[in-house]
Parts: sequence; C-alpha cells; structure tokens
Amino acid sequence: MEFNLKRFYLINIGIIIMATGLYYFLIPADLAVGGVTGLAMVINKLIPVIPIGILMLIANIVLFIVAFLVIGKDFGGYTIYSSFLLSGVIYLFEIITPIKQPLIDDLMINLIYGIIIQGIGMGIIFYQNASTGGTDIVAKIINKFTHVEIGKSLLIADLFVIVLAIFTFGARLALYALLGIGINALVIDKVIAGFNTKMKVVIISEKSGVINQYIINEIKRGTTLYYADGGFTKKEKTIISTVVNKRQYIKIKQFAQRIDPRIFIKVSFIHEVLGEGF
Repeated sequence: MEFNLKRFYLINIGIIIMATGLYYFLIPADLAVGGVTGLAMVINKLIPVIPIGILMLIANIVLFIVAFLVIGKDFGGYTIYSSFLLSGVIYLFEIITPIKQPLIDDLMINLIYGIIIQGIGMGIIFYQNASTGGTDIVAKIINKFTHVEIGKSLLIADLFVIVLAIFTFGARLALYALLGIGINALVIDKVIAGFNTKMKVVIISEKSGVINQYIINEIKRGTTLYYADGGFTKKEKTIISTVVNKRQYIKIKQFAQRIDPRIFIKVSFIHEVLGEGF
C-alpha cells in the first residue's frame, strides 16, 4: 500500500468532520441513521454500559477481512485506519465534552445539520478510496459490482439498521433516520461529484498561438485546435478547446485576458473525464 500524504491528510479531515456531525447532532438525538454507528447506537440503547465508540470498534472488525478480500488491501488498510480514528475521535469527544442530551431541542435541526456535516466528511473519505468501515464497506462492494453511485449504495446497505431502529427507538425516530440516510446519500454523491467536476474551456482569440503554448507548457494540459471562419468578420479563427480543473481555468483566464482584452471564452462543467491524464 503506497503512502500518499495528501490522501492521508484529507482522510483525517473527513474523519473529524464526520465525527463532529455524529457526536454533536445525531447521537444525542438518538438518530440511528444507518451504518455501524447506527447499529452501535441501537446496542448502546439496550446495553448502556458499553460506550458507542467501543461498540463501533468491535463491529468494524467483522467487516475488515471482507474489505481486504473483495476490494483490496489499499482500501482495506485505509478503512482500518479510518474506522479506528473515527471510533477514537468519538470516544475522545465523549471524554472531553460529555453530552447527555442534544445541544438543540429540535429533532429536525439535529437531523439536517448532523447529516449534512457527516455526509461532507464521508464524501471526502469515499473520494480518497477509503471508508469508515461497517456498512460503508458493504456500500463500496455494491458500488464496485453494480456501479451504483456510492451514496445510493450506502442507502441500500443502511436500510437494515433502520429496521432495527424502529424496534429500538420507535417508528418516529426511525422515520427521521430514514429521511436522514436519504439526505446522506445525496450529500455524499454531491461531494464526490464536486471533486470530479472539470471545466471544458473554449477560447477564441487573436493570440491563440501564445495561449495554446501557455496551456501546454505552463498548465500541462493538452489542447485541441479547430479552424473556422467568423460568421460576422469573415476572418479565419483558431479555436482552442481544453479540459482543466477550476484552479487551472483561473490561471488560463487571467493569462488570456491579460494578453488579449477582446478574447472570447466559453466554459461548461463536465462531471466525468477519462483518459489523457484524468
């Protein structure tokens, strides 16, 4: 398993964000919104002497072997680390800031804020090809073999926990939780789509040769050139087309506008790009 510092950093950020949504909003409101966390909440409700963090740790061990065998050691290794860290962060929160009741006495507010915060963290972790264990592993397996988006795969995997929550916390909380995992699926898929989003840039300029060389040599992106006639000017035009990320687009725009104030730029968002360095 090759170590990647940026990936490691983003996974840690995702874990902290996820733990914040769980501990300060979802757990104190008894919102068992799926996953091993939801399962641990159900068991903790029945056996209060066992901390939720410890229950999550025990439950995750069962699925680690599956992660290694089915998905691979890279995913499995980072999943083990993430699950240990999530359990540890929540357990740390339990020691530093013990909470016996929700911070806000409004179930819907706890649900919405908790799910959105958790979903952002999970989206970051999934995008780095890792998970926090439990039903996240099941979701990744579903995603791998069916190509269903990871958020929707997690929704399928979490329905079992919601059924258990009905008998433990009652239908009202379970229905809130069902709404929660639906929102969670949307947030995760939106976060991942945001990471994947690229920009198709079309440029028409009198300085197309200089701009083309800048994109190739400085931005390190390929281009496609089209030759056309201006409908109004009747002049020959060279059209540059390229696909870049948002940061690269800003650099191209600033450079192009600086050398040609009359430049024409057209931009569209692309949600998936394959090949040629992507």
